[in-house]
Amino acid sequence: MEPILQVENLRTYFKTDAGLARAVDGVSFHVDPGETLGIVGESGSGKSVTSLSVMRLIPQPPGQIQADSRILFRGDRGVEDLVVVGEERMRQIRGNDIAMIFQEPMTSLNPVFTVGSQIIESLRLHQGLEKKAAREKAIDMLKLVGIPIPEQRVDEYPHQLSGGMRQRVMIAMALACDPKLLIADEPTTALDVTIQAQILELLNRLQEELGMAIILITHDLGVVAETCDRVIVMYAGQVFEEGPVDDVFHDPQNPYTEGLLRSIPKLGESTGRLAVIPGVVPSPLAWPVGCRFHERCPYGWEKTEREEPPLFEIGPGRRNKCWLVEHPERREEIRRATGGFTPEGALTGTGANTPVAGTPEEVVPAPGEEGR
Repeated sequence: MEPILQVENLRTYFKTDAGLARAVDGVSFHVDPGETLGIVGESGSGKSVTSLSVMRLIPQPPGQIQADSRILFRGDRGVEDLVVVGEERMRQIRGNDIAMIFQEPMTSLNPVFTVGSQIIESLRLHQGLEKKAAREKAIDMLKLVGIPIPEQRVDEYPHQLSGGMRQRVMIAMALACDPKLLIADEPTTALDVTIQAQILELLNRLQEELGMAIILITHDLGVVAETCDRVIVMYAGQVFEEGPVDDVFHDPQNPYTEGLLRSIPKLGESTGRLAVIPGVVPSPLAWPVGCRFHERCPYGWEKTEREEPPLFEIGPGRRNKCWLVEHPERREEIRRATGGFTPEGALTGTGANTPVAGTPEEVVPAPGEEGR
């Protein structure tokens, strides 16, 4: 199966008064037709900039997608590189072929126009429909996304709708032109838990009915577990782990992924203090030398501070950006010496509160230094 989207070496940088911010720095991934790909990571990991780069919505200046980046989209005209297509063609692709749902619907909808007029405008612009036909389709789309009395709601303003209803309007607008790929950037962040579940269920149902692919960007690993087929874990502007959701969640190979999973509170368990990943995401103005996670990693040693690991292929559809791929024994040695956690513990919280006997270098010698 040919992917509908192939991103290769995506690098998106921003020129600032403080220097060059390398927000996305060498990201590669693909999306297959009809699948849901989750992109997760802490704030500042580059998730949203990646999605805006695919849509070519990066403000220029100060932002710039680097010339050696490739964003290959397979549409009605075959494969096109979205980095180099003209702006007029890109406007045709946006909405028609690729659509996006943003985090906060209240700031995405124009408050001085009815929700119906905003959907109608999109239909007339991208599909060339007459006003009457566009209005009828707008009503049909509101009905499709579960908005009651769509004939009445089509003439209402955003402030007259609840947060959940506004997000449904955004979904209706995004799907009005039958896109092949939907990018949902934190679509449930501003909603309460009950409405979140309804919106995610709606997206799953519409995907089955319409056959589109979805990129779901979120920091909520529970959402990924429920809705996605594959997952990409991003950190410091790079892909750190990739694989099928079940494989990554039940057997995380990257220390950063382990830390994210370990930090999830579990129902029915009392673990005292919640586990956290120490430190913060570094600044894109000055990414650390070596592995960008080494300052926060429990398994680090001199090599990780000096050399950046490649993104290793570790199995069918699985990739891991970590030197532990070449030194798997170090993971187990550190766990035994410090009471660390196992892959199962990453899911259950085992070891989350176990005190560490010392730094990894103090407890276990680095590979190649055992006899020194």
